Amino acid sequence: MRRTTPLLVLLGLFLASSALAAEDVARAHLRASLEAMGGEAKLQALCALRIQGIGHWNLMEQSERPAPPWLVSYEQVDEVRDLRQRRLRMKTEGRGSPGLEDWQGATMVLSDGVVMMERGGQRRPAGGAQLQDLNERLDFAPERILFTALAAPELRALADTRLQDVPHHVVAFRHGHARVKLYLNARTRLPTMVETLDAHPSDFFWSVWGDVTTRLFFQAWSLEPGGLRHPRHWEWERKGQAYHSFTVTRLELAPKVSEEDFAIPEDVKKGFAARGRMTADDLPLGRPDRPAVELAPGVVHLPGAWDVTLVKQDDGLVIIEAPISSGYSARILEEAQRRFPGVKVKAVVSTSDAWPHVGGVREYAARGIPLHVLDLNRPLLQGVLTAPRTLAPDALARAPRAASLVNVGQRVKLGAGRNRLELVPVRTETGERMLFVALPEHRLLYTSDLVQPRPDGTFFNVQQVSETMEVIARERLEVARVFGMHLGATDVSALAAAVEKQNAVVSEMKP
Repeated sequence: MRRTTPLLVLLGLFLASSALAAEDVARAHLRASLEAMGGEAKLQALCALRIQGIGHWNLMEQSERPAPPWLVSYEQVDEVRDLRQRRLRMKTEGRGSPGLEDWQGATMVLSDGVVMMERGGQRRPAGGAQLQDLNERLDFAPERILFTALAAPELRALADTRLQDVPHHVVAFRHGHARVKLYLNARTRLPTMVETLDAHPSDFFWSVWGDVTTRLFFQAWSLEPGGLRHPRHWEWERKGQAYHSFTVTRLELAPKVSEEDFAIPEDVKKGFAARGRMTADDLPLGRPDRPAVELAPGVVHLPGAWDVTLVKQDDGLVIIEAPISSGYSARILEEAQRRFPGVKVKAVVSTSDAWPHVGGVREYAARGIPLHVLDLNRPLLQGVLTAPRTLAPDALARAPRAASLVNVGQRVKLGAGRNRLELVPVRTETGERMLFVALPEHRLLYTSDLVQPRPDGTFFNVQQVSETMEVIARERLEVARVFGMHLGATDVSALAAAVEKQNAVVSEMKP
């Protein structure tokens, strides 16, 4: 032991000196990049920016299938950044996502760690997902990313690599819980790409995937008035897929900043304090404005942001849908035991591939409960169940076990008695990735996400309503009422009337 102690000391000194050397190299790369962008002094003196531009989002989380091409939402953006006080005001008009036939405007304001959403003259607190997104928008912006890296812990240089077929220096650091890599073009010294590995626990879409890799690319660099260089085009990738594209059409350095632009009312601040740290796991069960409804004896529909249904059968309980998160599923199981004490949950049925709809499957897998899924959705479910979760672990991450996935490739029965179920693959154009669940004895049909009501009583996307009626006819289902992921019990006649009305409008258009 006496002989090895000096060796351990020497090894420790060597590792410490290597870490210092790696940090020194990283700082040298970053300062060279600052000079390439116009100089550290000029960048430090930059107080504010106004950015106007156009872009689009690929709706990976809720497209028709979990592979491109994606549904797309387009945007126009007018954004003011107060760099000195870490404030941001972003006005966005969007169009093109399902249901947005006209431009829909909204404004997000970040100030003093609070995020406010303003839409249609109404101001309300946003949530933790928006706070994380806007903080990253400021910290990883081209005018701030080098300073973010210089101030970060665990700063070090990694081995050089090739990106976009040219040599790059790579600098790594920590940013909160995120692990970050910054790629600097070795020839131009300008930043090319920021890569982050992070969890998004407050985001109902991205929390599903645990540790998520995001890549932000900068290109179309421009020499701006005063000698600063700034990229005019940004591209984001997530999970290895194109996610968001944005082109700057107008960039104003040092715009006049108004305090009114960043004002947030006190009631909004209080509301954000109550919900700003809420994660998907923290979402309370159900909705106060829509109480649970017993559709038939032993069949309980639990409305929420995404609905769940409990079906008691003679040999156990079936849960239809596993949305949102592991924490939400845990509360569903508690509610099931409260309503049906001592009844074992024998199965969970997951009926679609939209990410929030499957966010809670991991809790059931952790408890060994079989998951019945459409055959086309099995790869998606396997991806969710095996996604790494080192940054925000759940029960399955803490105690891994193989999930029991039951493929549904054709119409099958689940259970017996008055509450027996029939699982029906939809197999239509927009319902390709959905399962219907029929309760024949009660003439009830669960329509997954295919029938969605609007506030005015009409239905979103009548194409989907017509496909529902086609499935009812094709499968010869006896149906009096339908209900679904976002639909309370509704007479099937209302669906037929909506389709007939749409057909009548088309008929009137004929010459």
